[in-house]
Amino acid sequence: MIKRIIGLAILVPLGIILIMLSVANRQAVTLALNPFDPADTVLSVSLPFFVFLFLALIIGMIIGSLATWFKQGKHRKRARVNANEAVKWHTEADREKAKAQQIAASLPAPDKRSAA
Repeated sequence: MIKRIIGLAILVPLGIILIMLSVANRQAVTLALNPFDPADTVLSVSLPFFVFLFLALIIGMIIGSLATWFKQGKHRKRARVNANEAVKWHTEADREKAKAQQIAASLPAPDKRSAA
């Protein structure tokens, strides 16, 4: 419940700020991808400024997510190796338990004599 409240306390103001930013930056801006001739219309895109802001935000989030994913790869690999080793040891324990039960079943029953 607290996670939800904290999420709302962060996401609602962030959403309001993004909406205000979008409304304030509706004018068209041209992004020229040709550094030698910026007037070239073939390699230029004209969109509202907030679109470029949102695209930069989305691209930054994707790059950050990928960087985190690759950086944490060694931890995922270690967890995978540990899980495989745990399965191996559980299988070994089950095999030894079955062997012990088989040996116990083949032993003669203990006598019911008293020690006195």
